[in-house]
Amino acid sequence: MIWDWSFAAQILPFLLQGLWVTVRITLIGMAIALVVGLFVAVVRYSGVPVISKLFTFYVLFVRGTPLLVQAYFAFFVLPSVGVQFSPLITGIVVIGLNYSAYTAEVYRAGIQSVAVGQWEACTALSLSTWQRWRFVVLPQAIRDVIPALGNYLVQMFKDSAILHAITVFELLGHATAVGSSSYRYLEPMTIAALLFLAVSLPAAWLVTRLELRLAHPR
Repeated sequence: MIWDWSFAAQILPFLLQGLWVTVRITLIGMAIALVVGLFVAVVRYSGVPVISKLFTFYVLFVRGTPLLVQAYFAFFVLPSVGVQFSPLITGIVVIGLNYSAYTAEVYRAGIQSVAVGQWEACTALSLSTWQRWRFVVLPQAIRDVIPALGNYLVQMFKDSAILHAITVFELLGHATAVGSSSYRYLEPMTIAALLFLAVSLPAAWLVTRLELRLAHPR
């Protein structure tokens, strides 16, 4: 099969639509992962009875099962018990919750890195639990883990292609649709790979630069 530049130019706008869907999945999914992961990490670290153990099981379960299996379960099994959403919403929620287990561990590492003296100072100043976490612990913990969270953002962008298995029409879905309708897969799959690279490589470079900046503040 020979590369057809005119065909590539023809399908590029359609594939860019798929790229936009992938970006939306990544941004919304990462927002879910950051919020849920932070909540899980704080509750686990605080040692709230029963709930902290449930969240520990949640983290172990999510990290111990493949994202694809979780996506299949949410899309094909949950509707049988009356829980059903569109493929896109299902995919966003699944990938967001999946990554929340990983961000929770990142947050936990950041919280543990806060010096003991900081906790003691909070106690000496009689700060409330909210003030302790909001103004002392979390600002320091989150600053240290921003590069790791950025790496997960890049990883989520690439893993979003898995959601094509549950009919989420993202970048890979658009490329597959072009290939199945035209019987030409060289151009759509190549362009899809290049579009993934065009986003993930600059994002990874920015994460690296951010890591260096945070590691050596001016």
